[in-house]
Amino acid sequence: QVQLVESGGGLVQAGGSLTLSCAASGRTFGSYPMGWFRQAPGKEREFVASINRSGGNTYYADSVKGRFTISRDNTNNTVYLRMNSLKPEDTAVYYCAAAGGVYVPSKSQTYDYWGQGTQVTVSS
Repeated sequence: QVQLVESGGGLVQAGGSLTLSCAASGRTFGSYPMGWFRQAPGKEREFVASINRSGGNTYYADSVKGRFTISRDNTNNTVYLRMNSLKPEDTAVYYCAAAGGVYVPSKSQTYDYWGQGTQVTVSS
């Protein structure tokens, strides 16, 4: 089992940048593919980005491709989401998640462990 804690959210102007961090407990962090999802008010949770166990493969939603970068540090049990060129439509609660079994990068159902979320607000 793994526990996840996100940080780094906040208020930023359109065009700005933020880096989210997700710290994981446990010594098996490197065995979990990791993902970032987000949920805006009144909308369903949606896929943002994912990274495989080694960090060699990354996946992105079309809406963030070229602006966001996911990375991980298996030594320090942390996954990051660097967000550049932020837009008001990026406003949401951002969640990190770990996939413990079958792994389909963009499918939230395949992630077993979730953090509590961190709010990102982008003003226009």
